[in-house]
Amino acid sequence: MVNNKQHIYFLGIGGIGMSALARYFNSKGVHVSGYDKTETPLTRMMATEGIDIHYNDLGDKAVAQVDTVVYTPAIPSDLGEYIAFRNSTIPMMKRAEVLGEISKNYFTIAIAGTHGKTTITSMIAHFLSASGIKVNAFIGGISSNYNSNLILDAEAEIMVVEADEFDRSFLHLHPDIAIISSMDADHLDIYDNKESLRNTFNDFAHQIKPGGKLILFEDLELPNNSNIDVLSYGEKASSNFHYSNAQLVQAYQEFEFIGQKQYVGKYQFNMPGHHNLLNATAAIGACLSVNVDLAQLQGAVASYKGVKRRFERIIDGPNLVLVDDYAHHPTEIRASIAAARQMYPAKRLMGIFQPHLYSRTRDFAEEFAEELAQLDVLVLLDIYPARELPIEGVSSAVLLDKIKLKEKYLLSKDELAAFVVTHSPEVILMMGAGDIDREVYNVKQSLLNA
Repeated sequence: MVNNKQHIYFLGIGGIGMSALARYFNSKGVHVSGYDKTETPLTRMMATEGIDIHYNDLGDKAVAQVDTVVYTPAIPSDLGEYIAFRNSTIPMMKRAEVLGEISKNYFTIAIAGTHGKTTITSMIAHFLSASGIKVNAFIGGISSNYNSNLILDAEAEIMVVEADEFDRSFLHLHPDIAIISSMDADHLDIYDNKESLRNTFNDFAHQIKPGGKLILFEDLELPNNSNIDVLSYGEKASSNFHYSNAQLVQAYQEFEFIGQKQYVGKYQFNMPGHHNLLNATAAIGACLSVNVDLAQLQGAVASYKGVKRRFERIIDGPNLVLVDDYAHHPTEIRASIAAARQMYPAKRLMGIFQPHLYSRTRDFAEEFAEELAQLDVLVLLDIYPARELPIEGVSSAVLLDKIKLKEKYLLSKDELAAFVVTHSPEVILMMGAGDIDREVYNVKQSLLNA
């Protein structure tokens, strides 16, 4: 068992999922150390917590007094440390395996979906915690309420965890309650096709413990599992959990919630967009399934502040708005643009998008072109390759040609800040899952100093 190990070493410790695990074990008094390619604010924070992190490949020198190695599939197979550990007798476990081991000790709520899972995970974690229910939560992003991707309580009996479909990681989980928010085609470098992806979500649903619950978005269907209770959520009156009478009131949304055909209450909610109403509906439904106090839940929903890089308003003034968003799939881009139009309907909208992965850009080029054409002005950055090598015929320039928009530009990162200042947009939406977040600060400072 990992819990009994005295020194756990993390390969890729700075990743959002890996760092939460590392911080969890560090809080348990385990000696934690690790490697990552790049220093970030998150790794610097972890260092202040007593976690030893280095950024150069130590090769064979890393293999010393380590009991277990935890690694992420994002680690390149030619990394010297990875090869050294592979050639040693030290046990190696994927991040998802370790998460699955930890979850066996708790009543587990797992949130899956190709979109929305990080937001819903953070919502459930906050809604329960702020309602007085003790939880441990592993979030695939930095919660703005807690400035962390990890919520810990020594007396927690409930674990809230993001269930990642990448590399079929979520198949290591056996939750008591699961949410599936979406099953859009994605990660086609891992899955052969959309049907393969859907089948894997079905496998995940069948891992819910007997007597457990699946809370499923109303437009999705999975084969019946007679061992669990399947509940739908959305905006349709026929769904088990749904919202109604939603309206935008100044800077927040207001809606009524109906659960199991009963009126539950009216909620105030600070996040924009139809997609976030759906996310909140799923989260509230999960909370009701663990008998949360309704009065406290209303306050918890109102106090939710979101997740870093999920429509995070970096500048929010009357004449200038800068939003940082993780959107990297056409469906997510559509939702982000719609949220911006909802919040700032009369404003000129500039989108800055960094495509993530050559394969995703190739597989969804037409869909990207359709959604990005909804902007007033588009700036494309070069593709962020992540774990991939270039693919012939796939580039941001090729994508740009497909987009039917008059004002569209392909720029380098060095040109970006000056271009934004020169064009004086009213609302700027920066989107992508690569390293575009590092450009947000430069754009912000240039705008404020202009």
